Amino acid sequence: MKNSLIQKYNVPGPRYTSYPTVPYWDETDFSDEIWAETLKKSFQASNSSEGISLYIHLPFCESLCTFCGCNKRITKNHGVENPYIEAVLKEWTLYCKILGEKPTIKEIHLGGGTPTFFSTKNLEDLINGIFVHAKKAKDYEFSFEGHPNNTTHEHLQKLYDLGFRRVSFGVQDYSEKVQKAIHRLQPFHNVAKVTFWAREIGYTSIGHDIIFGLPFQEIEDVIDTIEKTKSLQPDRLAFYSYAHVPWIKGNGQRGFNDEDIPKDDKKRMLYETGKKLLFENGYHEIGMDHFALKTDSLYDAFQNGTLHRNFMGYSSSKTQLMIGLGVSSISDSWFSFAQNVKNLEDYYQILEWNKLPVFRGHLLTDEDLIIRKHILNLMCQFETSWETKEGYFNEIPEVILQLKEMENDGLLIIKDNGIAVTEKGKPYVRNICMAFDLRLKRKAPETELFSMTI
Repeated sequence: MKNSLIQKYNVPGPRYTSYPTVPYWDETDFSDEIWAETLKKSFQASNSSEGISLYIHLPFCESLCTFCGCNKRITKNHGVENPYIEAVLKEWTLYCKILGEKPTIKEIHLGGGTPTFFSTKNLEDLINGIFVHAKKAKDYEFSFEGHPNNTTHEHLQKLYDLGFRRVSFGVQDYSEKVQKAIHRLQPFHNVAKVTFWAREIGYTSIGHDIIFGLPFQEIEDVIDTIEKTKSLQPDRLAFYSYAHVPWIKGNGQRGFNDEDIPKDDKKRMLYETGKKLLFENGYHEIGMDHFALKTDSLYDAFQNGTLHRNFMGYSSSKTQLMIGLGVSSISDSWFSFAQNVKNLEDYYQILEWNKLPVFRGHLLTDEDLIIRKHILNLMCQFETSWETKEGYFNEIPEVILQLKEMENDGLLIIKDNGIAVTEKGKPYVRNICMAFDLRLKRKAPETELFSMTI
């Protein structure tokens, strides 16, 4: 039965870091003026009560990892650091002028690329530059992504001194054969070293990112990786499904052949094996592909119903406004989305014109906002309800018909005015969300857009 379910539901589908998903943004009603309006509307509603979030994209890497689909620029020239920091701070200044008053920042996340490509001096200049025009919320949470091969003790100490208390390290897999295939040679010693340093310095949440479904990956590799991970006891874990999207230009996913990638039943077995080991070692599932110890704030947020998901991933708190800074970054005012240009030279040029480097966006409709809440509920709590008027939309009967089949397969339970995902259904939560995705239903993709759901 399990095998037939995998065959049945293993279809291309979104990861739902947003709704509508980026390929379904309607750019016809979007403009810079609309983006500024929704930005101010959201800021005025939330700045004093909850603050805002900042995502800062730092795109540079010294070498290309062939599993990565992120926007990056490969270079060993560290002379690129200063101009980029200056550009990001100029972009932030433009946003602060639009907002009209000093923002209160609740969250900062440094992503990439490789944030620890940058020197500690430049990272300090970046964060201090942000707070020339802003102040910290009382319960702020700052986090960054660290590459175990180049994150130094100085990096960890300096960012801790600047207020960072959460760090995630990209592990992927400890098998040397897998690491060679994805061009990410990274010995266990390097991961252990940065993990111990972070704990010694005082970071309150240390995360590891592991990927299943990588080329040449076997059951033994997943077991070995999680056994090694267990010895380091990270507070939270992302156990991601490898997204094979070689058609995306520049993503580098061409260092191996399609037949080298575990598929269907084998890939699901990698996940089931890893998940079982995580449970046995005290980790609890708190969202799609995410696990945490009971002592971590993400676990508390899941238990309390306050877990949130956005373009930065899962978060223990929600802000209505998230501003993305840097090349390719996406911003979210709740009412609309906006994405920056993806080309670095274009990013610099537009900022020289004293304009926000936004090149596309989407103004959410009333229907979008309702669907968005359902998908967030499913992604963060594994349940959703349309009991109130705010949660109901006209296509609910059609959605229920589609969900009936999933209920028959044991993936969910349909209640009077809502659904709950079963334990068996958690690996299929993307498929369940797709039943609510009206934009996807109305216009099926004509080209390859999404990775497989399983």
